[in-house]
Amino acid sequence: MPISRNRQSDINHFWVAGINYKKTDAQVRGSFAIGNGQYENILALAPDCGISDLLVLSTCNRTEIYGFAEDAGTLIDLLCTQTGSTRQQFAELAYIKNGVSALQHLFSVGAGLDSQILGDYEIVGQIKQAMKFARERKFIGPLLDRILNAVLQSSRAIKNQTGLSDGTVSVSFAAVQYIRQNLENIADKKILLVGTGKIGRNTCRNLVDYLDAGHITLINRTEEKAAELAGDLGLRHASLDELDDRVREADIILVATNAEEPVILKKQLENQSPKLIIDLSIPCNVEKQAGDLPGMVLVDVDELSKIKDETLHKREAEVPLAKAIINEHLGELLAWIDMRRHVPLLKAVKTKLQEIHTHQHLLVHLPSPDNSRDNQADEKIQRVLNGMASKMRRQNQCGCHYIEAINEFISPGTN
Repeated sequence: MPISRNRQSDINHFWVAGINYKKTDAQVRGSFAIGNGQYENILALAPDCGISDLLVLSTCNRTEIYGFAEDAGTLIDLLCTQTGSTRQQFAELAYIKNGVSALQHLFSVGAGLDSQILGDYEIVGQIKQAMKFARERKFIGPLLDRILNAVLQSSRAIKNQTGLSDGTVSVSFAAVQYIRQNLENIADKKILLVGTGKIGRNTCRNLVDYLDAGHITLINRTEEKAAELAGDLGLRHASLDELDDRVREADIILVATNAEEPVILKKQLENQSPKLIIDLSIPCNVEKQAGDLPGMVLVDVDELSKIKDETLHKREAEVPLAKAIINEHLGELLAWIDMRRHVPLLKAVKTKLQEIHTHQHLLVHLPSPDNSRDNQADEKIQRVLNGMASKMRRQNQCGCHYIEAINEFISPGTN
């Protein structure tokens, strides 16, 4: 894949365009969801749009595209090539942020402050997964890498220093809460969990830990993954070929497959016993019309997010401290970005000082060069550059410090 090496380094060209739960429901978000195949296509098309640094984050809460571009429209057009929706349709629902505002948004997302369930720490794994996908395809340049690592460091500090993610409130746990609040005699219910990816695994463990549920059957497209999790937890598993039979006998069905099309259809549920069906997928993986059938209760992630408990109230009290940590890490990042502007000048000064060192007639106070003297000169050059960089950060007078650095290097009174 040919990628331009002329990567953007100006934070004013950093954009995010996205939609999330605040203006769209699960059905609409599903129409903009990006799977790995679509992500791959977006990255393949990006170089032709002049974009070499790019990240797509698609979760049950949001679909966002981050990148360095001349304008947000380029990123939106790129995203919409894979959604089947027009730029205008996306723009009507989207938020667009640029520069520092885009950075602030990304930090909030990484902290769980912008999640549908406050403090939901599952977003960190989703960011890492999106990073890994883009990095393997060489779409994470030095600046974007630094930005993303700063976001993860900030998120880790918030996790360790605040109670924002304390307790067990997440989409997967909210599903367990919903079951507990709406059904009786849960231990006797037959539960089918379809999908054993990260959210599916978390949901399964919550079912076992908090509901003491034992009649659980796991189905996954790759049967070995379902078998492995079932073995770890002492549960049953079945092949995808058995899906219809397992749906028929289940009292509770949880779906966490993240397929592009529904895997549980209305026709599979017709003339069946009453069932609670919880769809944890975006796009929705249970056919919407299934919820219209007699005895069928269909719940999606938007409905689950309405669950409130004492844990969430405690998390809300931690928000100011989390924002203070974000401001600290964002400030450090912006200072580093600002310093990067001076790198070309610092390199020019280093080259000039090395040239001066090779002309011994200008440095009459130094003995003839040898290896040890060369090492001393290298060390002195680095000290001079470090001092120059420090002064540039404080005073922002590049030209003056260029001359001062040369004078400092050739002065016989300095070491």
